[in-house]
Amino acid sequence: MNLPAHPRIAFLASSAPEAQLALASLVAHYQNHHPENADVVVALGGDGLMLQTLHRFMGRRMPIFGMNRGSVGFLMNEYAEGDLITRLHAARASIIHPLMTRALLPDGRIETARAINEVSLLRQSYQAAKLRISIDGTVRLAELVADGVLVATPAGSTAYNLSANGPILPLDAPLLALTPISAFRPRRWRGALLAHRARVTLDVLEAGKRPVAAVADHFEFRDVVQVEVEMDHATSLTLLHDPGHSLDERILMEQFGY
Repeated sequence: MNLPAHPRIAFLASSAPEAQLALASLVAHYQNHHPENADVVVALGGDGLMLQTLHRFMGRRMPIFGMNRGSVGFLMNEYAEGDLITRLHAARASIIHPLMTRALLPDGRIETARAINEVSLLRQSYQAAKLRISIDGTVRLAELVADGVLVATPAGSTAYNLSANGPILPLDAPLLALTPISAFRPRRWRGALLAHRARVTLDVLEAGKRPVAAVADHFEFRDVVQVEVEMDHATSLTLLHDPGHSLDERILMEQFGY
């Protein structure tokens, strides 16, 4: 990253006590600038805070360096107070793109949201969802009976997608993962790998009897009748990681059980 010699840092922290203590200590050492005037954001917390921070600065091209003061911390660097400026200058940048979601509701309204990890359709009742899947306008699966289905980015392929037995995608792979959630019919369908420019249309069959919710990261739309998902290549997000601990390296390590 081409940061100034003395970058202006905006610190953000979750409400966790560990994150708040780290915030106070780091601000005392490095000062805290308003995000509008900062060169880089340092996020203190877990992956939840990182996703919130990425959404907050979406479209701003603001580089974000996370330090783990939460639980999982897959997207974060290790926490250390010393040599932060040196670490920021040495950090490797990962560029990711979110998914754009358009959800059609029963009254004809269309709600939109972006997702960094995945967009998932989930049954709202005791009955399984029935979904029709089209890719670029062509029906590829006339009926999926399942708890749901999700579309994941490479950055999000190690999250919900992995827990649903979806594939791990290298960060620079021009692919999306389409993964069923507890599929009942077709029983042996395990999902598909799609080109990163594919437009996925998910129609909810028997929507009144089998209601379905669409979730794009932390945005939820209930009782959807159709959802379109495609990657938003016009929007870029920049994550910073210490050398040797980049996001693509972590995704690779996941495939070997680390």
